[in-house]
Amino acid sequence: MLKNLRIRKFEPEEEYVYFTYSIKNDKREKSKELIREYTTLLQKAIDYLWNLTKIQVRKKNGNYKITLPKKREVYKPLREELEKINHLASHYVDKAINDAFSILKSWRKRAIKGRASIEKPRVKKAYVRIKTTLRKVVGESVRITVRPHEYITFSWSKSWFSRRVRELELGEPIIKEEKVYLPFRYKLPWATPVDFLAIDSNLYTLDAYDGEKFVTISLKQLYSLKYSMEVKRAKVQSFASKHTKRGRELMRKYSHRERNRVLDFVHKFVNTLLDLYPMTFFAVEKLNKESMFKDANDSLSRKISRTVWGSIHRVLKYKAPLYGSFVKEVNPRFTSRSCPRCGFVSRKVGKTFECERCGFKLDRQLNASLNIYLKMCGFPHIREIARVWVGVIPLMGRRGMNGFPRDFGEAQGLRIDIEYHEIP
Repeated sequence: MLKNLRIRKFEPEEEYVYFTYSIKNDKREKSKELIREYTTLLQKAIDYLWNLTKIQVRKKNGNYKITLPKKREVYKPLREELEKINHLASHYVDKAINDAFSILKSWRKRAIKGRASIEKPRVKKAYVRIKTTLRKVVGESVRITVRPHEYITFSWSKSWFSRRVRELELGEPIIKEEKVYLPFRYKLPWATPVDFLAIDSNLYTLDAYDGEKFVTISLKQLYSLKYSMEVKRAKVQSFASKHTKRGRELMRKYSHRERNRVLDFVHKFVNTLLDLYPMTFFAVEKLNKESMFKDANDSLSRKISRTVWGSIHRVLKYKAPLYGSFVKEVNPRFTSRSCPRCGFVSRKVGKTFECERCGFKLDRQLNASLNIYLKMCGFPHIREIARVWVGVIPLMGRRGMNGFPRDFGEAQGLRIDIEYHEIP
């Protein structure tokens, strides 16, 4: 008993971040055969598991109850069935079974939520994910086993990212007809965040609180980029309605351009934010844009559709560990309407939050970031905790989108300063 409870290491577990780069598939003819054979194995595995899947309709709420077969019970007979039609190395059979279970589990989650139909999933996008036992890295190239003594070799020595990945470990490559995706693993250094930053996402700004001061970061340039691309896309859609073939090509071109420009801005934005706050524990809102459209009018819905909060949060999660930082999602409910001092939830919504119980006044967006900070730190909204905030300091001069100072009343109990960052 004591032997099982013995601590083996006092060091934290190793964590990794994956960087994925793509190269052109210059072995397309050989890859097509591999992709076709693997797709057949994968679809056959899905068909076999689908016949063992149980789907029931619940009478109370009309939802579905889906029960997938257990992997340990069907693995051996499924493997024997796939070996009969397999023309590749045996390891591809194991990979096809694992991928089939992953596809069905993903389909099950979406089907229960009503986001997928109750139909058998089919492999539409042909691909092959190569196991580590089927690939061998030699210098700046990877040799992939197709069959015994038959290989395909891909090299990234002349690619633009070759210097970046020189000391990184290659994961499981993904082969498609046109491109080959190479995931490289980076071992994160051990670090402990020393600062905290709670971020409230708004249409034109990110309003944050770091425990000492409020920080407002402008998103106006990103919003303008989305607006200008939306105007161009509307013109292209008008052209596409009259010229179908040419219009489709233009739509594909402008959609690709918009996605690249937005992602480029988001990556630069997140890099600048992490440079300002390295080794920081970030708290962001877990937002659901679909629910926002229900209560919004047409004008506000268009503005919300131009936001990219999800992309910013996703890239921030991806890059934060490289700076010794972490990201935590917080429920945004009532963050802009709750009093951080006494916990009272106000029904009034305006630019300035004013507590009807204790008289606390603060800008609504800054108040939201303060409440997110309290949620991140685990402080409940009770008077005993609120006594930590001592003093009443009037604050004037927070800049609005037009550059002029805006009065948001008194921040009771907070010793803070205001910083405004314009990230290009």
